[in-house]
Amino acid sequence: MNNTSPLHPASDTPQPAPAKGPSRRVTDAPTRMFHWLFALCFVGAYATSDGEHWRLLHVTLGYTMAGLLGFRVLYGIFGPRTSGLGLLWRKLAGAPAWLRAMPDATSLTQVNWRQGQNLLMAAAIVLLLVLVAPLTLSGYATYNDWGDVLGGDWMDEVHEFLGNALLFVVLSHVALIAGLSVLRRKNQALPMLTGRVEGKGPDLVPKNRTWLAALLLIAALAFGAWQWQQSPSGWIGSGTSTEGSRHHDDD
Repeated sequence: MNNTSPLHPASDTPQPAPAKGPSRRVTDAPTRMFHWLFALCFVGAYATSDGEHWRLLHVTLGYTMAGLLGFRVLYGIFGPRTSGLGLLWRKLAGAPAWLRAMPDATSLTQVNWRQGQNLLMAAAIVLLLVLVAPLTLSGYATYNDWGDVLGGDWMDEVHEFLGNALLFVVLSHVALIAGLSVLRRKNQALPMLTGRVEGKGPDLVPKNRTWLAALLLIAALAFGAWQWQQSPSGWIGSGTSTEGSRHHDDD
């Protein structure tokens, strides 16, 4: 006898969830934490770059970016090989050979597009890291009115130019990720969230180092809290620096 009834169709039987395919770790937690903290700090700093209303928050985010850059450099030197700065350099070093091979290709299918993708990705990351130092230094100089020594607002213009240059690199990086995701029909940003890619094989990064990522997050939040406590009015309306307002009070 068939026990299936309209009230209890056979399709209502719970089905086991499909088993996830094999995956391997390609990015550790500190690298991912740096990436997203850096991105959030830049977006926040760019959004608060105009006016005095949120200037202290803008400055704090800029200092945090500089601190994150210091961490990334140290981690690139003393961290695992997959996070080393030398890996980026080796990818960029292959650019001349890749460009020389382009004219010899008889068709587009013979071009090593994966190497070209790696070159563009490495170039974008290097530019992001390189621009942070002069951007934060010019921001510090602007905040303390160092440009007044030579007269004019030239330091403000330098800082604004570097900020726009970094924005261009960030947007190019995002566009490259989005384009590759469409072409390959796979989310290319997902490994920077999960740290893993689909496929069999050993983990390229044996240790995730979650504890170091947690310390990096705590340090960034602690610095922001300390900056907020140093200002009697909090983030809002506390943007005028002591050095920058001193000579105006003497007029």
